[in-house]
Amino acid sequence: MDRPELPLPQLHAFAVLAEELHFGHAAARLGIAQPPLSQQIARLEARVGHRLFVRAPGRIALTPAGRELLPAARRALADLADGLAAARAVGSGRAGRLRIGFSASLALTVLPGLLGTFRARYPDVDLDLREMTTAPQLAALHEGTIDIGLLREPPDAGAGPLGFRTVLTEPFVAVLPAGHPLAAQRTVDVAQLADSPFVLLPRPVGPQLYDRIAELCGAAGFAPRIVQHAVEWQTVCALVGAGLGVSLAPAGIRRLGLREVAFRPVEPRTARTRVAVAWRREDRSPLVANLLAAIGETVGTRPGGAVEQ
Repeated sequence: MDRPELPLPQLHAFAVLAEELHFGHAAARLGIAQPPLSQQIARLEARVGHRLFVRAPGRIALTPAGRELLPAARRALADLADGLAAARAVGSGRAGRLRIGFSASLALTVLPGLLGTFRARYPDVDLDLREMTTAPQLAALHEGTIDIGLLREPPDAGAGPLGFRTVLTEPFVAVLPAGHPLAAQRTVDVAQLADSPFVLLPRPVGPQLYDRIAELCGAAGFAPRIVQHAVEWQTVCALVGAGLGVSLAPAGIRRLGLREVAFRPVEPRTARTRVAVAWRREDRSPLVANLLAAIGETVGTRPGGAVEQ
């Protein structure tokens, strides 16, 4: 047996009349004349199949059927109000779920400030944070399994489906065992690392960053002799501290504060690595738009500016 549909305007009129118990007062509160209110109640009673109010000169009262219907009517109206508020919040980007991929090293640089700014402005947005290296982030963006990527050394976007915006650039540092002779220097020329074995991220997880480091070494006259790969910078630094070799890394890695590792600025000082935010150009989600705006404010760049690809 199908359940009868009860129009919400009739339920609203019923709930207000049940509170006022006066047709004139209820009509004024609803902003309608008294006859249309009486018609709404009559239609609702016809749908229910029973009287909802006892009418007497000068007063009205709820019938047992009316008393039974009132809590359900209030719940239905409250559910609708909650649903409308939730829909408006999601539609404006003030609520919902935002899936963000991020390179682990960014937790040492821009990520905390960015998330703090966004969280303060949009406390009802559920942030789904996923630690991923650059190549998996790009794949996840293409597949639609994340909405935003925060990564290092993005590829040349061209006219592709992904947009990129520079968040910051960081200088490189030499990562050395604490007892390494070069650790006694205030700065290290990249060329001084030529005879040392290297610990680096494998190229597939971050091709552009890997190539950037190889390019720095090539400009200094050598190709790095890589003896060990590690997927995360923290592991790279731990292996350097264990004496397996040296590395070149983004300067933010210094915040790891490993006692067995020395971090030294490198020459040339112009050697820098780029951090970018990535998103699908066709994505019209207000959540994505709001995060991009927050990034622009956090790093002091204007959304849509010259740093965008």
